[in-house]
Amino acid sequence: MDKIWLVFQREYLVRVRKKSFIVMTILGPLLMALVMVVPIGIMMMSDDTKTIQVLDESGFLAGKFTSTDEFKYVTVGGPLEKAKADYLKTEDAALLYIPKLDLDKPEGIQLFSQKSASITVISSLEKQVKQEIEAIKFNKSGINQQVLDQIKTKVNIRTVNLSAEGERSSNAGVTSIAGFIGAFLIYLFIFLYGAQIMRGVIEEKTSRILEVMVSSVKPFQLMAGKIMGIAAVGLTQFLLWIVLTSAIYVGVSSAFDLERFSQDRFSQTMQTMQNPQDMSQAQEVHDIMSGLESLNVPLLVGGFLFYFLGGYLLYGALFGAVGAAVDSETDSQQFMLPITIPLILSFVVAQTIIMKDPNGAVAFWMSMIPFTSPVVMMLRLPFGVPAWELALSMFLLVAGFIGTIWVAARIYRVGILMYGKKITYKELSKWLFYKG
Repeated sequence: MDKIWLVFQREYLVRVRKKSFIVMTILGPLLMALVMVVPIGIMMMSDDTKTIQVLDESGFLAGKFTSTDEFKYVTVGGPLEKAKADYLKTEDAALLYIPKLDLDKPEGIQLFSQKSASITVISSLEKQVKQEIEAIKFNKSGINQQVLDQIKTKVNIRTVNLSAEGERSSNAGVTSIAGFIGAFLIYLFIFLYGAQIMRGVIEEKTSRILEVMVSSVKPFQLMAGKIMGIAAVGLTQFLLWIVLTSAIYVGVSSAFDLERFSQDRFSQTMQTMQNPQDMSQAQEVHDIMSGLESLNVPLLVGGFLFYFLGGYLLYGALFGAVGAAVDSETDSQQFMLPITIPLILSFVVAQTIIMKDPNGAVAFWMSMIPFTSPVVMMLRLPFGVPAWELALSMFLLVAGFIGTIWVAARIYRVGILMYGKKITYKELSKWLFYKG
């Protein structure tokens, strides 16, 4: 055990002292914080009101455009050429030209702008023109618009998880996103740090350092120490990312008062919600917040740590065995594909599992098989998993990585001192039964 600890220390300290580790540990939180902060900052920068000039020759939409905090509408006179010349002398966002219209086929509407108009501006204008033309056609048809609005009904089904402990509100969208994020992080970290094990073994093998090391350390001890050391590096970096990201986000939020800005935007949105459809949108926001509050965060964090470590140990041992069996990274490709197919498959079917049935037969069996359970079980956890299924999945994963470590150790002990020979699957199978 002492020798495993020494190898563990070496692997851990060598990697955390590298410039690449320090740079990525600092850049990672900055990038994640930027992802959260930049959108709000852009909203603050682009919060000015855009002025839209409206030239309406049809007479149908005169005075129908209502100014908001985002858009201010100004009616201008024609003809069109004069309106365009006058518009070029201003700094207004755009000029909307509405010719004489056939209400059944409203064609010829144009939007002139000195710079390319944004999708937001175009879609907002199209929506308003559409609504006004529909209102005019309703009035001409004799249909009462208010009656029609009352007939339109938006149905919002509130989901509640019912169990022996009682009721707990849930939100399918929130739980799906939470599960997908956890599964994606495990998928990413297993590939990232598993590949580090393989590269490290190949580098040490080609530099002949292993010949010296195995004279005092058994191959299994060397492999176990290397796997656990790199796992500790991954956990250290992940925890540092969480702490630094939170600190950066809090600092930037305080400096630019982003929290108050978000609350003001939310308050303005809520104040503008007056019709039943808008109130249903407010209910959706409330349901999302309730869904976030209903997540079992301790279970998700604990599950993430367990399945990250279990999945990493399982795949890390196999990556280490591949590194010991080959002489270069190029030669490793033929052995990498069979190893990584289950992990890739579990991520590919993730969307199907979430959308169709998180508790179906496919989801159940894939969350039990050790090669796919780290990703699939993280997808299922936010939806609620019976205790016996979770316990069985964990037990099988532990048994799985113990088995893969045994197999990898048999390959590792022979492969690390094997040079210049093209390895085949048949040769690998022989290594498993070598004695000594």
